[in-house]
Amino acid sequence: MKYWIAAIALCATAAHAQGVVNAICSTDQPWCELAAKEFTKATGIKVQQTHKPTGEALAQIRAESANPKTDLWWGGTGDPYLQAAEENLLDTYKPPNMNQLHMWAVRQYGMTQGQVGGFYTSAIGFGWNENLLKKKKLPAPKCWKDLLDPRYKGDIEMSHPGSSGTGYTILAGLVQLMGEDAAFDYLKKLHKNTTQYTRSGQAQARNVAKGEVAIGVSFIFGFDNERLTNKFPVGSAAPCEGTGYEVGGIALVKGARNKEPARKYYDWLMSPEGQAIGGKANSLQVPANRLTQLDPRIPDMDNVRLIKYDFEKYGKAAERKRLIDRWVKEVESQPR
Repeated sequence: MKYWIAAIALCATAAHAQGVVNAICSTDQPWCELAAKEFTKATGIKVQQTHKPTGEALAQIRAESANPKTDLWWGGTGDPYLQAAEENLLDTYKPPNMNQLHMWAVRQYGMTQGQVGGFYTSAIGFGWNENLLKKKKLPAPKCWKDLLDPRYKGDIEMSHPGSSGTGYTILAGLVQLMGEDAAFDYLKKLHKNTTQYTRSGQAQARNVAKGEVAIGVSFIFGFDNERLTNKFPVGSAAPCEGTGYEVGGIALVKGARNKEPARKYYDWLMSPEGQAIGGKANSLQVPANRLTQLDPRIPDMDNVRLIKYDFEKYGKAAERKRLIDRWVKEVESQPR
């Protein structure tokens, strides 16, 4: 009997030693789920993970700051991470494989005194359902100005910049591309053609693929995935005038209860093995680790005209709030 009790105690001790990590994942849900599964398989560490858009994740981490329940936050657009760093909600940490990372990933660490890492990158663009456009006798958009064509009224879908990091990246990118007042004039006109602003920026690719909307504005890789992987009649393009882009984030939460398991999950996610999970889960962002074996479906960004995105300025909480408040007041409130 006592041997049986001792065996149970030994198992319990081993399980406790393996640990648990509480995470929020803000990238594509299949990637979130597969990463947690593979990490647990590799380490024995249990991952308790929720899936939230970056705006909602930031709100949760901010609300829980006096008693953090989250250890690690990863994936999704980087601007909300920069705001969390500014508010001192994150811990300083750099993974041991920094020399393997692209410079755009390393710069995020320097910008935030080591609180936020660059996890992946991808560019904003358009996606469209080729069958729907053919049926409606509409041309595919190639430039930002094309989206203002009155023929597209009710055929364009975007995400809400208040809840979606993707939506904010679109807003901040247009402000930098056009100048603020010109960008808001543009967005007011675009509003007349927009059917809805979704809570998450991950909705557009799937809604376009299913034919629920003709045109979506989001990250290009999502539309490419629907065409290349799921074989839907989806086309995509990077705006001819230039476009914004993201550097997805990863960070440890300040005051985390499970620091060591969280660091192990962080290191694994930034390793070539962890970064390759994106492609395996049909998420086609460009990974931060240069040694990652790239999925051939990942879009080539060499020919995308990227703006010089000022992550430091537009990652600040006050700037984000100011732009979103102006957008709500001047754009969202307008009739269609």
